[in-house]
Amino acid sequence: MRAGADMIRKATTPASEAKRNVSDYVLERLGAWGVRRIFGYPGDGINGLMGALRRAGDTFDFVQTTHEEIAALAASAYAKFSGDLGVCFATSGPGAIHLLNGLYDAKLDHQPVLAIVGQQALAGLGGSMQQEVNLRAILADVACYTELISSPEQVRHVIDRAARVALGERGVSVIILPHDVQRMEPVEQPEHKHGRAHSGAGFAPPRILPHDGDLRRAADVLNAGSKVAILVGAGAFGAADDIVQVAELLGAGVAKALLGKATVPDDIPFVTGSCGWLGTEPSNRMMKECDTLLMVGSSFPYTEYLPKEGQARGVQIDVDPANLAIRYPMEVSLTGDSVETLRALIPLLTRKADRTWRNEIEQHVRDWWQQVDEHAHAPAPPLNPKLPVWEMAQRLPDNAIITADCGSSTVWVARDVRIRRGMMFSLSGTLATMGGSLPYGLAAKFAHPDRPVFSVVGDGAMQMNGINALIDIAKYWERWRDPRLIVLVMNNRDLNYVTWEQRVMEGEPKFEKSQDLPDFPYARYAEMLGLHGVRVDRAEQVARAWDDALRAGRPTVIEAVVNADVPPLPPELTKEQEEHLATALRSGDPDAEWVEVQLVEQGIRGES
Repeated sequence: MRAGADMIRKATTPASEAKRNVSDYVLERLGAWGVRRIFGYPGDGINGLMGALRRAGDTFDFVQTTHEEIAALAASAYAKFSGDLGVCFATSGPGAIHLLNGLYDAKLDHQPVLAIVGQQALAGLGGSMQQEVNLRAILADVACYTELISSPEQVRHVIDRAARVALGERGVSVIILPHDVQRMEPVEQPEHKHGRAHSGAGFAPPRILPHDGDLRRAADVLNAGSKVAILVGAGAFGAADDIVQVAELLGAGVAKALLGKATVPDDIPFVTGSCGWLGTEPSNRMMKECDTLLMVGSSFPYTEYLPKEGQARGVQIDVDPANLAIRYPMEVSLTGDSVETLRALIPLLTRKADRTWRNEIEQHVRDWWQQVDEHAHAPAPPLNPKLPVWEMAQRLPDNAIITADCGSSTVWVARDVRIRRGMMFSLSGTLATMGGSLPYGLAAKFAHPDRPVFSVVGDGAMQMNGINALIDIAKYWERWRDPRLIVLVMNNRDLNYVTWEQRVMEGEPKFEKSQDLPDFPYARYAEMLGLHGVRVDRAEQVARAWDDALRAGRPTVIEAVVNADVPPLPPELTKEQEEHLATALRSGDPDAEWVEVQLVEQGIRGES
């Protein structure tokens, strides 16, 4: 009887009386770096950390996602939307492996993320224990810093260095924390002896500015140009006013890489919008006709949409020298922060009196937005996929955050949404993984719970992991001051972007066995989760659906049953792309007749 009573007393010991261990100290050290939110999924490999999180109470906000991949994508997006270090936890073996996709998203888009993963006990390593995998080898490529903690004395300096490297190099750090080490007695201050590290917390980003001589050389190139084009990316965030001032001086137009969509507002007359395959006609035309190119904060990958080599003189600004002159042979490459470098460059620029080039650009932009309106309202039964995006764009509040996925839906967001000052936008850019839009939307709401979020996703990406992320949204939405997180799902039962890539890149007709998707009741599923859901399949329903969603008082899924034959193609096709498409449609493509109709409706044409 006494033994049983002792067991009950031990089981009900207050958390404050629990013995402090390495896991508690890990959290305390993360707190010293300002970490307050952690995305993750539990498992026995990190049970020690989970216990410490429980003991920490409200000090940390642990966001339990339905899958580790969602946690890592959310950590990457959280870093983008908040500017803070993104943090995620996962268990050993499969949990760590599941993180990889989101960690690569952070690596390739240069976002600071720290992942802490479990591992089997040190004593068992090398013995083929359950869930034992070589985490160092698996995580080595994705991380700029990877370390296994095998002694409590390492905790302080490993966490400090991992956080500092992630923030300083804008990349991924990974800490591997074996299960038995998590429960050891902590060592906050190592002995003062040889072989011990004594670290401190804190990081301040440096000021990076080119030499004066290089700035003068860049200004000479830009001043000499008569048709200057500016291309900006995510590395130019915060430099909008400086970019506009440079464009005004040089009489230039401003195009944007997709990740830089929110860098400069689209309501400025000389901002041409996205560039490349997903780009607008004014942007791509400007690149074909310019004689001078200024790239700021972008490693734009679609080099076929940049000027031909030798056509234009080039100047590039990037904080990372690895990104300089790899897409175009720049005459002057400036390593520096975008804002600092542009502000140092502006006094050296001469205002161009001839505005002929600028006037042409602005006319092309006016014509383009008229075409966008017309093409969004063109008939495409049951519903033109551009129309829901167009109607969304007309209703976006000034402080809206937009997230996109990877697929045809991304094209409509890239081209048809006009970003205004104060809005935010992001997606999985360089990795371009499917299934990122809803984890990004989730992270955006945690970073900015008082702002409305709009997530646009295709049915393929929704089935991949969006359905699971919707469970997370249903779990947490009541914590957000503004409950509006509206998910637009494009339901065309087709892996549509790849279908079109098969046609235009390979000359292959649609392969139905690989491309057709099962139908799924996305709106009804949302209602099952306690959210608002609405299904639209006619043009006259779309505006009302958006108005209802904005008034719903809870997250909403708008399921738009859309036409799969509207082409997510560049406004102008190359001769090779035309030939491939014609071959595909002649070779038994099941939708050839309807594709031909939509090519005409959407004004897709060949090179002039």
